[in-house]
Amino acid sequence: MASLQIIIFDVCGTACALHRSAVREFLPLPRLWRPPALPRPLAGFFNLGGDAVPVLRLDVLFGLEQREPAPEADLYQHLILISASGAAGSSALLVDRVLDVARVDASQLSAVRQAETLNGCVEAEVTWSDRIVHLLSADRILLAEEKQALAELERQAQNRLSEWAVPA
Repeated sequence: MASLQIIIFDVCGTACALHRSAVREFLPLPRLWRPPALPRPLAGFFNLGGDAVPVLRLDVLFGLEQREPAPEADLYQHLILISASGAAGSSALLVDRVLDVARVDASQLSAVRQAETLNGCVEAEVTWSDRIVHLLSADRILLAEEKQALAELERQAQNRLSEWAVPA
């Protein structure tokens, strides 16, 4: 039986997952810079080795109700650095906490019809630790128009970051 490795994380009490192959790494939440007039789903950018990386807020994108966070909540948030196919660069997903890296049997996945989720971003569901986990497609979290807008914002942020680069 085929198995797959998934990264399980929490967003406002909702358990979600990504295929391990879509995840480059996990990062603690760095200081983000947020240029004026960014769309609400974009938490800001951070500098990763000279690259401006956009950080997407899944709570806003998925319309999940944000509980009043405790003052120290940001200390425990994680970024999941992903590389979606067809994307110009990397982007990061802001999540409340990465919970586990798990191996699940493909037969445990319950299919979800694409029409039941926005842009078909939920591929399947699986039970993990008595919780239903929504397996997301990194390529379908954003709509095509959102990807275009994000690419332009990322270009602008990269230009700004390049202005401050110290010549070698």
